[in-house]
Amino acid sequence: MTTKKNMRKLIVFELVSIDGFFARPNGEMMEHNYDDEMGAHSIEQLKSLGTLIFGRTTYELMASYWPTQSGVKSEPIVARIMNAIPKIVFSETLKKVKDGPLWKNVTIFHEIKPEEIIKMKEQEGEDIAIFGSGTIVQQFTNLGLIDEYRLIVNPLILGNGKPLFKDIKNKLNLKLLNTRLFKNGNVLLCYQSLGNKGK
Repeated sequence: MTTKKNMRKLIVFELVSIDGFFARPNGEMMEHNYDDEMGAHSIEQLKSLGTLIFGRTTYELMASYWPTQSGVKSEPIVARIMNAIPKIVFSETLKKVKDGPLWKNVTIFHEIKPEEIIKMKEQEGEDIAIFGSGTIVQQFTNLGLIDEYRLIVNPLILGNGKPLFKDIKNKLNLKLLNTRLFKNGNVLLCYQSLGNKGK
């Protein structure tokens, strides 16, 4: 998919194991290889974003942690951004979202309408990112809505879990934009989507 000039990018941020899983078999988060360098990187990335997108499972995980005292005390800068930034949750079943003095600016979408996502990308503002939410990543990928994939490869082989790119319909061509090696062994791979040309 080609990004028009001045369009907001839609970016996937994902932590994956070496064998391509983003979560354990029942959806539990895998171990995060996290340190001060990764924390600084997370803050840098969050500050560059204008909207976050989640599926229901990831949304409920985030909403149960960042507005709490534990979340705010553990990483105050991340918590402040996460709590305040506009958030969209895609769910067919979720009827209400958590809303309070800290966790706010949440909108529920009950289905993915590509024209609405494109309209959102055409608005002024900072880029849009999907965190976690493997099913949403898969659906958006199949619809050709993702502009960039930023994958942090965790030096871990899970052996079994939820694959990030399950049920992708067509081959997707990517261009490597940059890489970064972290001291803890994590590797960041940034790819631009080139669409399905040459499939």
